[in-house]
Amino acid sequence: MVVRREKKSRKLRGRTRTMGWGSVGQHRKSGSRGGKGAAGLGKHEWTWTIKYAPDWYGKKGFIPRRTSTKYEQKAINIGDLVEIIEKQKAEGKQIIEDNMIVVNLTSLGITKLLGEGNINIPVKVIVPEASKKAIKKIEEAGGKILVTNSMEEK
Repeated sequence: MVVRREKKSRKLRGRTRTMGWGSVGQHRKSGSRGGKGAAGLGKHEWTWTIKYAPDWYGKKGFIPRRTSTKYEQKAINIGDLVEIIEKQKAEGKQIIEDNMIVVNLTSLGITKLLGEGNINIPVKVIVPEASKKAIKKIEEAGGKILVTNSMEEK
């Protein structure tokens, strides 16, 4: 049914009690316009909702505190460390100090060194965190590991 937005004819003024709006009360309060405020946006006003307010329903982007992390950890293995050393040697960016190759993993964005793989080159590695296995393998190869973060291994 088409909604009549204009007033009824002015000719009815002063003639009847309800002036063309049916029984008493049919032109009162919010029932004649489908409810107060945002009532009916999911029911009888759904077409209005999808046309003018498509984001009315659904998630809005609040991120709970418990899901946030302080930093994203990026870890590599000793096998990957050997590849980094070879790549730096090919590019001519290798730093040698006390007959050891110095590799600063912190500047490469790596936060932890893990012990998977083998190394036989004496290297000095600067990294925020390292596993016990990685420290053992680097020291067995005649190298040193400088852990900049003082977090204990769990």
